Amino acid sequence: MIARPGLWWAICFLAVVIAACRADDSETAGRGDARQLAAAVDSLLTESARSWNAGDLDGFLRWYERSPETSYIGASGLLRGWDAIRVRYVPLFEPGASRDSLRFEGLETRLLAPDLGLATARYVLFQGDVTTATGVFTLVLKRSPEGWRIVHDHSSATPP
Repeated sequence: MIARPGLWWAICFLAVVIAACRADDSETAGRGDARQLAAAVDSLLTESARSWNAGDLDGFLRWYERSPETSYIGASGLLRGWDAIRVRYVPLFEPGASRDSLRFEGLETRLLAPDLGLATARYVLFQGDVTTATGVFTLVLKRSPEGWRIVHDHSSATPP
């Protein structure tokens, strides 16, 4: 059977339209995932600061993936594993320890893959109206059944 040329072009046109619609749906889904990542990280950082300010170490560390592969880079170098990161923060949460209040500013997020995200922002430690320390950080986050979790944290101090 020989197809008519008009029918052939109509089928080709329809195939192109369907492919374009699927690509558009994929891009829309990606933008939705990016918005979900931004909202999740904003919430994660809000809860993290709330836990820090309340002296709740477990609440503060809740957002780090409990894995030996989770990593943190700070002024003292590279730490590997959730347990090592916890050891780093324990002295700041001991009874009577001096710990300034924490807030985050300038959050930017980027979806790297469906289950992988990047976040950058500034942390600010303060007492009243006085900034005592500040710096920038980059987080690599992975979506898990529990939600987005930090798998890498690279924090850098800058003069206040």
